[in-house]
Amino acid sequence: MVDNFNEKADFIWSIADLLRGDYKQSEYQKVILPLTVLRRLDCVTERNKDEVLGRYETLQEQGIENVAPSLKRVSGQEVYNVSEYTFESLCNDPDQIAENLQYYINAYDEDTKEIFDKFDFGHQIQRLDDADLLYKVVRQFAEINLHPEEVPNEEMGYIYEELVRKFNELSNETAGEHFTPREVIELMVNLIFDEDDEVLTEDGAVRTVYDPACGTGGMLSVAENHVRELNEGAKLHAFGQELNPETYAVCNSDMLIKGQNPDNIAYGNSFTNDGFADKRFDYMLSNPPFGVSWKKVKDAVESEHEEMGFAGRFGAGTPRVNDGSMLFLQHMISKMKPKEEGGSRIAIVFNGSPLFNGGPNSGESAIRRWILENDWLEAIVGLPENLFYNTGIRTYIWVLSNDKPDHRKGKTQLIDAREMYKEMDESLGDKRHRLTDDHIAEITRIFGDLEANGRSKVVDNEEFGYRRIVIDQPLRLRFEVSEENIAALDDERAFTNRDEEIQERIKEALSEMNDEMIWMDREEFIDDVELQLNMAGLDVRNSVYNAIERAFGEQDSEAEICRDGKGNPEHDTDRRQKERIPLDLDPQSYFSEEIEPYLRNAWLNTSSKYHDDKDEKLGIVGYELNFDRFFYEYKPPRSISEIDAELAALEEEIAELTQDITL
Repeated sequence: MVDNFNEKADFIWSIADLLRGDYKQSEYQKVILPLTVLRRLDCVTERNKDEVLGRYETLQEQGIENVAPSLKRVSGQEVYNVSEYTFESLCNDPDQIAENLQYYINAYDEDTKEIFDKFDFGHQIQRLDDADLLYKVVRQFAEINLHPEEVPNEEMGYIYEELVRKFNELSNETAGEHFTPREVIELMVNLIFDEDDEVLTEDGAVRTVYDPACGTGGMLSVAENHVRELNEGAKLHAFGQELNPETYAVCNSDMLIKGQNPDNIAYGNSFTNDGFADKRFDYMLSNPPFGVSWKKVKDAVESEHEEMGFAGRFGAGTPRVNDGSMLFLQHMISKMKPKEEGGSRIAIVFNGSPLFNGGPNSGESAIRRWILENDWLEAIVGLPENLFYNTGIRTYIWVLSNDKPDHRKGKTQLIDAREMYKEMDESLGDKRHRLTDDHIAEITRIFGDLEANGRSKVVDNEEFGYRRIVIDQPLRLRFEVSEENIAALDDERAFTNRDEEIQERIKEALSEMNDEMIWMDREEFIDDVELQLNMAGLDVRNSVYNAIERAFGEQDSEAEICRDGKGNPEHDTDRRQKERIPLDLDPQSYFSEEIEPYLRNAWLNTSSKYHDDKDEKLGIVGYELNFDRFFYEYKPPRSISEIDAELAALEEEIAELTQDITL
């Protein structure tokens, strides 16, 4: 008998040793995961198997084809099996175990059979049997009791996720696929239910929760447990979608055992095959893969963005193709219930990139702007490092709602929980830190009270926005004739696409100019060049003069300002500056007060291309959630006397060490 989560997970993991040699390590999960699920289902269906079989025989005698509703009532579960076999009895006939096991699986209800289709387990049964391993593996699984009374759903979730984590380590799975520690899920659930706890305690309360990247269903399970603890009479219908066939199968089996509708878990890519296109949800939770490319679905996503705009899911914009995490957030926002129907709440885990990636013209900034200007963002919680199993990076929980209470309107709360953790006695992969119940309670309390303290800042949404303006300075060039500058013409396409004879004549004419003279005025230099070329009988295009200007000109702050045909100063591309200013500042006033007095001859570029597309004002608007800026604490540098004292102590220590070596 296996008594606790770690022992059970270790016991199941140890069965994989039987596969060594006949299976690659990266293939272990093809056997262990489906058999873990099958053993749990076996434990669930074994206790009332006789009643189910009796009812099934009666229905067969009566010629009733749709037996599922009746058998589910008899079994008391969404899952049932109409064969006489159990894991224990399968082991009584080792010679026929492959045929009997396949028959046993086929005797399950249709939803359960679909689960094993996703596992493609029929192929593994034959492969195990051919290697003379099938009986040994099934015999081992028969030793562990996985009935929900022995292994509650939450503990089973831990076991599934620990197994999947280990399999991912063996097969070097994508870094962005991080299974969420249960304490992080519990915190997320607390945050989205915090303002609705009163509603959830009402008699007959019915709500829905959705995870578009649900994995093995951990978030859905914790949410369901939370509601049940609040109100035994409340019902939380869980919905999810999962791309990976194995984890989809695990989640679907978990839903079956818990009495949830298996149709509520969709298989496939949430972006290209939305399993709940017309459905809206009360709550949404997710830890989508981050830092993972969405190139495979790029055409479909960008097509929806361009053709449907805000009538689709990705109207606000698309992030860079190497990280699709913000697409998940837009997808979830599209499934919010209207405010008139009570609205929706979202909690999603991100890494740091969605906080700040991208300038004001980027998809990321446009998505942040859309969220903040609609006043959907309630809070961001910064979490500790080394909290997840497969990565040590910092992560952040974003909490959103389209029905904010009045005291939160126009504001976003930032909670710094990055130093709130306890060291684990033993690491699990990269996970070396964990949140305790006290940490979760304290973060939840700070969020609920909208408390502003050392760990919490309440920020007006506009503070995250800025306008990017462009400051230009005049172009000043000096010119001189040299062999190097003449040779540099060979790098100018406008020059080299001339006839070769003309090129040589131009070079020869230029070489006859005064090589000791320096021109500090571009117009005078070009006039002299034109005169020199005319004297040589050369009539060249303006593009050649431009090539000569590029090859011979050098920036010089003492030179005269270069001007266009209308007498306006030309800007120096290399000295162009882009300034970010707060949204509530007027760009012209900012320039007059902060730039003009200190930057001679500079000007504010008021070109139409530097006006914002949305509000048409000067300065392109961007949004950045600079979490660190709001918690930065200035620490004055150490005094010179402290540094001198430390250096003196080091010198003394070095002298003593040197003396010891000499002796």
